[in-house]
Amino acid sequence: MVVKRSYLYSLLFLKCPRCRQGEFLEANPYKFSKMNHVCERCPKCDLKYSIEPSFYTGSMYVCYAVGIAFAVATYVILLILGMADDPLTIFISIVCILALTFPYIGAVSKSIWAHLFFKYDPKIAKEVNNDTRN
Repeated sequence: MVVKRSYLYSLLFLKCPRCRQGEFLEANPYKFSKMNHVCERCPKCDLKYSIEPSFYTGSMYVCYAVGIAFAVATYVILLILGMADDPLTIFISIVCILALTFPYIGAVSKSIWAHLFFKYDPKIAKEVNNDTRN
């Protein structure tokens, strides 16, 4: 299925940037004992996920931007629902949404960071799982 191998699918569902099939994280982002631990290598294509020590430090900037996007989206939803009259309601809503999505935001930020540096390779993807796309 083409959707399962798209760039956006790979980002949002935390898949390998090169083959878009292997898992990017060791466990679910909400498993707090291994929260946002990136695998050393892709289990499918054997891509080493870290170029250098502290490679994912730069994902903090991406995390900030994604967090701001979630906060703005929360505010817009409150405006649409007509609940944006009280600043305290807005503040509490944004804080609650960010607290609930924090593990996923961190994981997606690392995924976005990795996708900036590792490019998709259709030949490897085809070898890994008999991908039939052109």
